[in-house]
Amino acid sequence: MLTQTIGFIGAGQMARALAQGFQVAELVPGERIFAWDPVADAGQRFVKLVRGAGLVASNAEVVRRADVIFLAVKPQSMPAVMAELAGKVGPEKLVVSIAAGITIGRLSEGLKTNRVIRVMPNTPALVGHGASAYSLGSGATAADGELVGKLVGAVGRAFVVDEKLLDAVTGLSGSGPAFVYVMIEALADGGVRMGLPRDVAAALAAQTVRGAAEMVLATGEHPAVLKDKVASPGGTTIAGLKALEDRGLRGALIAAVEAATTRSQELGKP
Repeated sequence: MLTQTIGFIGAGQMARALAQGFQVAELVPGERIFAWDPVADAGQRFVKLVRGAGLVASNAEVVRRADVIFLAVKPQSMPAVMAELAGKVGPEKLVVSIAAGITIGRLSEGLKTNRVIRVMPNTPALVGHGASAYSLGSGATAADGELVGKLVGAVGRAFVVDEKLLDAVTGLSGSGPAFVYVMIEALADGGVRMGLPRDVAAALAAQTVRGAAEMVLATGEHPAVLKDKVASPGGTTIAGLKALEDRGLRGALIAAVEAATTRSQELGKP
């Protein structure tokens, strides 16, 4: 069990996912978690779902009370939050930002502290299967990095990367769930077209994607190797793979990650 008090500026979906993960992993009790959000419904939902957590009256109150401050607001809201809190974050406090595109440099300048860690989580953290990456600012210690690794790792897998790679992380794992949902929907539609009931097709598609992902993680084998093990000569799978290649699925997914990465870079510009 950690001893730090955790505060969230922004009490939306990702803040709730992280706070609940801290509890499930028995890292932080609810009594040491609190949040502030200008949207009353978001705050009420946070304290309803995060057992024992509390609400405070302002962002400044979060900063005053918390040892670790999670900035869980949209990138467009970050300039106003930084302007409000500039100079109020003491050196004894760690700031963790999960806002896409907002660089450590901008955060440090705006908040007047360099004890900052930037994290890019994704929405499967809501079900404990997140894929996150994080980078340390110049004032963050190795112990700070270890702490954030434990906290973010409570809702999935977490990786330390150089900050220059975080936009690519945003494009891949941050936006990636939406790309996978489109794939699941399309696979299910294919099953329906071939006569399967809609509910059965959707469940089969989702479980197939889940199982395939688990195979990659569990075996450590390259996806191409696992693909070849399914595709027997002259069989059904190789026929389907040819159809995917003919229609450009591989190129479309690469382009999607590139486009999302570029947009994250744009969000990071002042």
